[in-house]
Amino acid sequence: MDVFEKIKLTAFNVPFEAAEDIRAPNPNLDCLPKLEELKARFPLTQAHLPNGRTIPLLKTMQSSACERNCNYCCFRAGRDTPRASLTPDELAAAVVKLTRAGIVKGLFLSSGLASGGIRTQDRLISTAEILRYKYDYKDYIHLKIMPGAEKDQVLRAMQLADRVSINLEAPNETNLSRLAPQKAFFAELLKPLEMIESIRQTESPHLAWNGRWPSSCTQFVVGAVGETDVDLLQTTVTLRQKFQISRAYYSNFSPVIHTPFENLPPSNPWRQHRLYQAFFLLRDYRFDFEELPFNPKGDLNPEVDPKLLWAEHHLLQAPIEINTSDYAQLIKIPGIGPQSAKKILEARTYGVIRDIHTLHKMGIATSRASKFILLNGRRPPFQPALF
Repeated sequence: MDVFEKIKLTAFNVPFEAAEDIRAPNPNLDCLPKLEELKARFPLTQAHLPNGRTIPLLKTMQSSACERNCNYCCFRAGRDTPRASLTPDELAAAVVKLTRAGIVKGLFLSSGLASGGIRTQDRLISTAEILRYKYDYKDYIHLKIMPGAEKDQVLRAMQLADRVSINLEAPNETNLSRLAPQKAFFAELLKPLEMIESIRQTESPHLAWNGRWPSSCTQFVVGAVGETDVDLLQTTVTLRQKFQISRAYYSNFSPVIHTPFENLPPSNPWRQHRLYQAFFLLRDYRFDFEELPFNPKGDLNPEVDPKLLWAEHHLLQAPIEINTSDYAQLIKIPGIGPQSAKKILEARTYGVIRDIHTLHKMGIATSRASKFILLNGRRPPFQPALF
């Protein structure tokens, strides 16, 4: 089988593996006019990198053969589906060929588990080594850490990659036992995240290919086994505190035929969206976990932006004065983000902000912000909600 046909066979897994994806089209993407045509040929995604760049990213697998029987996965061992495996040499050569053709500018590499996590991890590392050292590949690489990988392998992956990740899949051991009964939550999944942070703390970043340690992240499957949003976000907070992960991805469950979960309903896509909004409130907007507006069942309201819901309960009767509030207060106002909060602070050094039009010129969503703020002691006019 041709190497590119093998790569296409792994595309079935693309929707299940979040990797710096951008949901909306980006007009600045270099190959955007050809993107839809190329997607039909290769498993590409638009990717927003940690440094802010946007690139076409090849999402592929070293092998779609897997010895585990996760209840939701299209590549589970017990499912009859076409499989493909690539050697490190042929996969690396294909990535270089696609890169030189201007089709991709980075690689996300995962794999099914074949002959154990240690042997599978060796193949992923070999592919990255060939790219970095045989082909002098300077573009972005996101490497998956396999369940049960050893610390030396984690170190080597970190020396080669720009980002590493391992999927927890579930927020706790109980949920994981229903989702992926053959995986060990603490020994196989949490332990590598602990190794990553230990390496960051004890080893010099000069060992890495570009002189800095890669960021790390994880992914959860949302909506298959009854986990709550409290479960997911509390685990996320713990991972950020203990292991300094930069991102958590929340992947909506979608049933796959010929799996044990084929008759379960798909997860509400708005739930995934609200989880991401809540994650960014925790990471970028200085919200505490206790401030998130969960309902009595432990879930976010899928119908309402959690920042807006928090503001409705806390700021309607105690609006924030734009001219005197600090950065941490400003970014809690709906319609104001980190960059616009900085613009407000800079504008205040030149004088008092007196009208809503000045905020609008700064790029602030004044229709969202106006009912939660004061301008020089006065509420600006706003349109009351219909309901």
